[in-house]
Amino acid sequence: MDRLRFLQSLALIPLAGAAMNLRHLHKVTEPFEATDKMPVLFLGHGSPMNAIQDTEFSRGWRTIGQSLPRPNAIICISAHWETKGTYVTAMEKPKTIHDFGGFPQELFDVQYPAPGSPAIAQQTKETITSTEVGLDQQWGLDHGTWSVVKHLYPKADVPVIQLSLDYTKGPQYHFELAKELASLRKKGVLIIGSGNIVHNLGIIDWQNQDRGFDWAIEANTTMKSLITKGDYAPLINYTTMGKAFQLSIPTPEHYLPMLYTLGLKDDKDALTIFNDKTIMGSIAMTSLMIG
Repeated sequence: MDRLRFLQSLALIPLAGAAMNLRHLHKVTEPFEATDKMPVLFLGHGSPMNAIQDTEFSRGWRTIGQSLPRPNAIICISAHWETKGTYVTAMEKPKTIHDFGGFPQELFDVQYPAPGSPAIAQQTKETITSTEVGLDQQWGLDHGTWSVVKHLYPKADVPVIQLSLDYTKGPQYHFELAKELASLRKKGVLIIGSGNIVHNLGIIDWQNQDRGFDWAIEANTTMKSLITKGDYAPLINYTTMGKAFQLSIPTPEHYLPMLYTLGLKDDKDALTIFNDKTIMGSIAMTSLMIG
């Protein structure tokens, strides 16, 4: 090969590399091309045993799952991942976390091998501009996520990432942060909040499987009324709402995922309430579909 032809061949190398990079970039961003607007879910997850038992609640999740369009990805805000600051899981293969004790081995044997997606994590990080979002490589999928998502997508073939709850921030912060995720709904991303709007394990009544305490029913009824009317201010300022709310929300982590779903609702979205039952005295399984 003469010198001129050799130099010409070298000149083509950066172009080939650039073409490969463009193809890679398209592959990474392809899941975020415009789609119809995805619904948003809040799932009252209750006991981890709902993951492996055929209950009225697991059947409710499966029924909702059958009605959903297939997403490009799922972002789940779980009550069980609290951090100082905001993080998203960014690994290719998130582990299944068994973050509980005292349950049968059958539950610990469950694996939910859904893929993660560093690309989706990066897109989420870039979409949120009000705070720095860290890319986490350690967490995985806790039971607030896999115990419900496995009923929606039992084949574990949809990428799933988690968004953490910053425990240093108040409810208004979380409600506003949710709004920044709204654009992802039009890129095929199903956003799920997983918790319980009434959740007080300290005074749970294990013998009363099918009914709640009067104050739990009162709080759940008031919450549903406010949600249906779109009157979110009292829900955000829940600490001012009296004794029933205080007993229902002794700590915020199971309640805040519901505020994320409300923050994502727009005026055109329909609202469906399902799995609406208060159990064991102090747990409400009430769930929402928005859109």
